[in-house]
Amino acid sequence: MLKKTTLDTGLRLVTEFIPHARTAAFGVWVDVGSRDETEIDNGTSHFLEHMFFKGTAQKNARQISMDLDRFGGMSNAFTAKDTTCLYATVPADKLTDLSGLLADMFTGSVFDQDEVTREAQVILQEIAMVEDIPEEQAHEKFEQEFWGDHALAQTVLGNADVIAGMTSEKLFNHMQTLYHPENVVISCAGQVDHEQFCGMMEPLFAGFKRSTSPFQRTQPPAESFLRKSVVHRELEQVHLLLGAKGINITSDKRFALVLMNTLLGGNMSSRLFQEVREKRGLAYSISTFVESYLDCGYVGVSAGVSPETVNETLDIIAGQVQSISSADNISEEEFQHTLDHAQASIFLAGENLEARMARNARNEFCFGRDIPLDEVAKAVSLVTRDEVAALAKELFDPPMGGLIMGDVQPGDVDWV
Repeated sequence: MLKKTTLDTGLRLVTEFIPHARTAAFGVWVDVGSRDETEIDNGTSHFLEHMFFKGTAQKNARQISMDLDRFGGMSNAFTAKDTTCLYATVPADKLTDLSGLLADMFTGSVFDQDEVTREAQVILQEIAMVEDIPEEQAHEKFEQEFWGDHALAQTVLGNADVIAGMTSEKLFNHMQTLYHPENVVISCAGQVDHEQFCGMMEPLFAGFKRSTSPFQRTQPPAESFLRKSVVHRELEQVHLLLGAKGINITSDKRFALVLMNTLLGGNMSSRLFQEVREKRGLAYSISTFVESYLDCGYVGVSAGVSPETVNETLDIIAGQVQSISSADNISEEEFQHTLDHAQASIFLAGENLEARMARNARNEFCFGRDIPLDEVAKAVSLVTRDEVAALAKELFDPPMGGLIMGDVQPGDVDWV
């Protein structure tokens, strides 16, 4: 059962008690990411995530690492376009210790300049690592093309010059400006008592005060950017990334989007996987992807093929996108198969404590309430073939833009 308490500061505490669990997943979620940065501070949110592990007034970096290992669980952190999260899963009897440590890391990090300087080198290596992975590089360039001049086009890892020039003062200012109790959710799922949890959290976050200048997010792009770009690289594969404007995460059409994505390229029996890989052997991997935010989103197709088969693959993708835009081309059997897979995925995700903890935090950010899995499954079951086809037609007309990166020239590509 999920319970929620909002402290006087605006900090929200969300717990889900799972009777059979012997562990607890705990996360500090911040509704801030790289889309909330500018060119002159791009990468600061991600840098902050790293620095939470690098020392507080109470513990140095080694002591933090030793404690996290001593708890016997799993700990990590991540930064996304719109979110930063610090989380861990531990045996239930270690939850009190973990809560104290993560609260100290989040509210008491000192951002020692020597540590900042060292960590900058680590992050620069992380950036270099992405540059050495063609798939990652292609995806970054695709987002830059798709979002244009909007902040969503910025990389999460950050601009190398910004990272190299990072200071303790810049990190403190970024956190003070953007990290407010009102846009933070503490989520815990597993063997947790809500009242006891709230009793622990309130004093731990007592110094995290409500801001006098509420956080304001940048507005979404006024239009989608359907550019078509070819980037020449001497690679063995050509990486195709095609995209179209999507829907926001709270849209009434989100359940139809789940089924459309699954039907087109979301699993091994999907249209694109069968047509491109199984029937023609053109790609090892081809799939669709969805990214949705509170105010915008996109849908897309990703594949890796040989230079000689780029145009054939583009034709197949265009044909399948057009096909699912008519309900007459979606059989009842195929639709039921897609529905069964989607509903199974919903409940399988519910078996993972970290996934439940994350889902509860995201629901609080996006909807301000708990959305039971049964409610989601029922909503998916009510979607019709007509609704899926209508959404496909809406999203894919006009045709997708995209980025093609590999050993091809612009004149080699016949865009559909």
